[in-house]
Amino acid sequence: MIAVTRLNGSRFAVNPDLVERVQENPDTTLVMVGGATYVVRESLPEIIALIADFRALVIAAAQSLTVGEVPQLSVLRGENDPRSATAPASSPSPTAATSPTPPTPLRPTEH
Repeated sequence: MIAVTRLNGSRFAVNPDLVERVQENPDTTLVMVGGATYVVRESLPEIIALIADFRALVIAAAQSLTVGEVPQLSVLRGENDPRSATAPASSPSPTAATSPTPPTPLRPTEH
């Protein structure tokens, strides 16, 4: 979240992922994805810097995590999962639940 200031001086926080655009005309207006608009005291360059700083903070926090700090996630298909209907019926092995395969790293695609 980024903190911004209304024209009356009250502060509030906005999810920068939901900001569709920022315009100055002459007041700075945040236009959100859902259509809401907020007129704020901060200038256009200040809003851009706040959003960039927020995203840098998120990336820095993600890079500082180690594997032991977050649980490994995996998809386990149960008996009631319709996607597992084509798989042969078998009982899951005890090692499958305790040692999931590591996720494949994402690679950027070229356009």
